[in-house]
Amino acid sequence: MSKKHPIISVVGSSGAGTSTVKHTFDQIFRREGVNAVSIEGDAFHKFNRKDMKAELDRQYAAGNTGFSHFSYDANELAELERVFREYGDTGKGRTRHYVHDDEEAEKYGVPPGHFTEWAPFEDGSDLLFYEGLHGAVVNDEVNIAKYADLKIGVVPVVNLEWIQKIHRDKAKRGYTTEAVTDVILRRMHSYVHCIIPQFTETDINFQRVPVVDTSNPLVARWIPTPDESLVVIRFKNPRGIDFSYLVSMIDGSWMSRANSIVIPGGKLDLAMQLILTPMIERLVSESKRA
Repeated sequence: MSKKHPIISVVGSSGAGTSTVKHTFDQIFRREGVNAVSIEGDAFHKFNRKDMKAELDRQYAAGNTGFSHFSYDANELAELERVFREYGDTGKGRTRHYVHDDEEAEKYGVPPGHFTEWAPFEDGSDLLFYEGLHGAVVNDEVNIAKYADLKIGVVPVVNLEWIQKIHRDKAKRGYTTEAVTDVILRRMHSYVHCIIPQFTETDINFQRVPVVDTSNPLVARWIPTPDESLVVIRFKNPRGIDFSYLVSMIDGSWMSRANSIVIPGGKLDLAMQLILTPMIERLVSESKRA
């Protein structure tokens, strides 16, 4: 952690909704005049699309059917840790972009399924913002979590997460339900061992819970709407959190535990603004005084 060069890390698996959370952070940064440099977890994949397919075939042939992008070995976690550490020390670092589709290929000038070249961060940033799969990893090789000043977990209940992933991958990537199901099954071991443990490291978790039937996510015809959901917000350390203020400001909310508040799904953006804006302001003001 660094008072002078703070780092915010948003962690969630594919389909969890981290992109929506990033949009809320971008709104806060713009409104509060915060100059944030952003990096994406995809930038730290170890393999491009073609090489990942070859590596999957090699891992499968060796009997490792659980290998996926969630796996530690499929990502440059030592490089991600180095970037976090360097930014915390100096405010400098580097990143790249993984190009997913033709639209991004036109933007970055790189074919889909490939990486752009590594490029240094722009000077003068107020903080570093990470959004991806591994922003709070702690294992025998790396401790990424210790370098982040504010760690956010985005964790829908698993059936909802699967529904979101199936609909996203079918709509944006042209996959069939069967293909997405195969990916979910292949990633399950790494999801349990690489993704879930990070949510004990996060400072705040946002967990969306549908209040409609999601018993069979493989045949769900649409994603439950925010109005068909609740969101459980858990604070790792509730000291200093004004729960009475939050409950008074967020209509329909209540405390479910001493460190948790439940809100209507449609109030998530408001709740994030109320909770995160003062935290971001504090990080930036402390960095400018350091």
